[in-house]
Amino acid sequence: MGASGRLLRAVIMGAPGSGKGTVSSRITKHFELKHLSSGDLLRQNMLQGTEIGVLAKTFIDQGKLIPDDVMTRLALHELKNLTQCSWLLDGFPRTLPQAEALDRVYQIDTVINLNVPFEVIKLRLTARWIHPASGRVYNIEFNPPKTVGIDDLTGEPLIQREDDKPETVIKRLKAYEAQTEPVLQYYQKKGVLETFSGTETNKIWPHVYSFLQMKVPETIQKASVTP
Repeated sequence: MGASGRLLRAVIMGAPGSGKGTVSSRITKHFELKHLSSGDLLRQNMLQGTEIGVLAKTFIDQGKLIPDDVMTRLALHELKNLTQCSWLLDGFPRTLPQAEALDRVYQIDTVINLNVPFEVIKLRLTARWIHPASGRVYNIEFNPPKTVGIDDLTGEPLIQREDDKPETVIKRLKAYEAQTEPVLQYYQKKGVLETFSGTETNKIWPHVYSFLQMKVPETIQKASVTP
């Protein structure tokens, strides 16, 4: 069943740019649990044109946040199919009402919170610059242009997408923080919040890995793989 003899009900939280996607995919590679991303679930339902997908799309098209009850219905409906598995929820619950609604149906055992400094995330998320004519992408950290702000091949100026501009990034991070702070406090009070702090995913990962080893079985075929 689980390392603890029962199925694990877990949630992963982290701001955009905190490395949550990377950590989630490593968790599912190494451990026997299903990763349920609310973003993927939404896209899937919108593509298939399910009743809830159509409903969600009306909010997205108006640039509105999807209401708590719609998100909750979406997640709980999907979790019904996973009663025999340990799972990791990602992107849900994002608000206190969502957390409370989830609690009425499932007891959450552990909440993995990735705590990466604001400044680090800001640098990560604003590192992308684009040459509009060719679509060439530069990353200030990984593959910077030879001259700051200039395309290597044409010498033309690079631009930032609206999403990658510092002011947009800061707005997104502040919105995330405002929305999820009450959720983190809620889980903290319940004694299930596990915070992993750091500036690099590769340094945070081993701690998440050894924490989960106590909670859930590792996938058999990969048991020999070192993290």
